[in-house]
Amino acid sequence: MTLDVEKTRRDTPGCGEVLHFNNAGSSLMPDPVLRATVEHLELEARIGGYEAAAREEEALELIYGATARMLGCGTDEIAVVENATRAWDMAFYSIPFEPGDRILTAQAEYASNFIAFLQVARRTGAVVEPVPNDEHGQVSISAVRDLMDERVRLIAMTHVPTNGGLVNPAKKIGEVAREAGCLYLLDACQSAGQMPLDVAEIGCDMLSATGRKYLRGPRGTGFLYVRREVLERLEPPFLDLHAAEWTARDRFEIRPDARRFENWETNFAGKIGLGVAVEYALDIGLEAIRERVYDLADSLRVRLTDISGVVVRDLGEERCGIVTFTAQGKSPDEIKNALSGHAINVSVSPPASTRLDSEARNLNEMARASVHYFNTGDEVERFCVTLGEVLSSAVSA
Repeated sequence: MTLDVEKTRRDTPGCGEVLHFNNAGSSLMPDPVLRATVEHLELEARIGGYEAAAREEEALELIYGATARMLGCGTDEIAVVENATRAWDMAFYSIPFEPGDRILTAQAEYASNFIAFLQVARRTGAVVEPVPNDEHGQVSISAVRDLMDERVRLIAMTHVPTNGGLVNPAKKIGEVAREAGCLYLLDACQSAGQMPLDVAEIGCDMLSATGRKYLRGPRGTGFLYVRREVLERLEPPFLDLHAAEWTARDRFEIRPDARRFENWETNFAGKIGLGVAVEYALDIGLEAIRERVYDLADSLRVRLTDISGVVVRDLGEERCGIVTFTAQGKSPDEIKNALSGHAINVSVSPPASTRLDSEARNLNEMARASVHYFNTGDEVERFCVTLGEVLSSAVSA
């Protein structure tokens, strides 16, 4: 497909306000998503929250079909939850770990996930084992194979780490998990919306993602995929009258589909907005989005290397839309603040967010610029020129 960049920019009010290179933090919503979200909030204000949900039942169901099409799965395998962390937690904490069970994860695993590993290990006696990287800085598949035995209960990996552009080899990891018969949980927080994700091809049993990043949905939205064949093995860490039915004074029955991981009260306006956001991405085409995002990021990396004192820190054989860098003379926080004064948005990746990787590479904070398909080559050039001026002023001062 041909991606109409000018149309996507017309659809994005924020493009007239800022140069937004913080899409891995929270992207700019397109106008159809914004309107759908706001219109439902207005409807709630006019007729009441329960009544608005009843009237908009079809719109509230849109997210299940759209996400199922995006992932290549059934609608009964999708749960819509408050955010990616809650989605990941609901999957992870539903696994009945026992003493000696092994959890394999990545060196660049995200802090929230690793904290959960450590908590469960403390409670149950399970063991957390980071898999070594290969020569490209990504998860080594040969190392995963070497670590496999009957005690590996779970492989839990972040597809795209928060602190750089590398894309971990999710499909190859899935092949190992399938061969071993262990569970495989993929954190797709940074990959959903910037590249195709086919859960059957990847081979994961569970996949969590957020709405606010590359899917360009509202904040406070996320979803969880759980493969139908493993649903009955996973009991959510908490239940309510939506996730289960109270069938007798002393009995309840958990619902048979992935909505057992949801709860009754949710952000209905956000849920509608997320459904529109997924449809918007599907209409453009995830292949076209990936090609556009990767090309812009590659151009940005090349252009950054031309700026004196700037070092690009990205690893990986495959690199996506996240570009991390450091610069002499200014800290990442100073860079972020200086660029903000020019209406340019970036973020900062602290070492505590990916402690193992940061310590192994002796990295402190890094500036993170993350592009999306509505960004342009002119914006890449403007970004780099402005960054060069910011750094030059620091040297002259």
